[in-house]
Amino acid sequence: MNTSDEIFPLVDADGRVTGKATRAECHSGSKLLHPVVHLHYFDAQGRLYLQKRAAHKDIQPNMWDTSVGGHVGYGEEVAEALLREAGEELGLHDICPVFLFRYVYESDVERELVYVYSAVSSVQPQPDCNEVSEGRFWSVDEIFASMGKNIFTHNFEGEVEKVLHCRKVEN
Repeated sequence: MNTSDEIFPLVDADGRVTGKATRAECHSGSKLLHPVVHLHYFDAQGRLYLQKRAAHKDIQPNMWDTSVGGHVGYGEEVAEALLREAGEELGLHDICPVFLFRYVYESDVERELVYVYSAVSSVQPQPDCNEVSEGRFWSVDEIFASMGKNIFTHNFEGEVEKVLHCRKVEN
């Protein structure tokens, strides 16, 4: 199946499925709200693993982004999508993600209901070169020093401080 033919659920702001549409329809400027998952993957030293999006990605190519990010497929549960994406993108299979929050993200071409999770582990990610052009752990200081310099995706910059705050509250 061509990726533009993938079927995504359409949802309301509470995550209830209201219909379905193709990836192409969702990314065409239609602003059809569809769910996605983000995983912020930390090592034991508190560094955050970021991935650089591959050049062929249709949205924000070549930008540094959350550890894992991907769409929820039609008929798939959010938690299933998160674990699938973690395995596909970074080869992470034995993680225990913690749900942090969700929010609606809107860009020029799409609207997403973003489910944000974090996980901590000592397992070294093994990025899939078809999904991720490169990846590495960043210190919190490195992240904040690079903000606003067109290095990170807009949605990552919009959510990272809230993720770090949620992690402080957890600990």
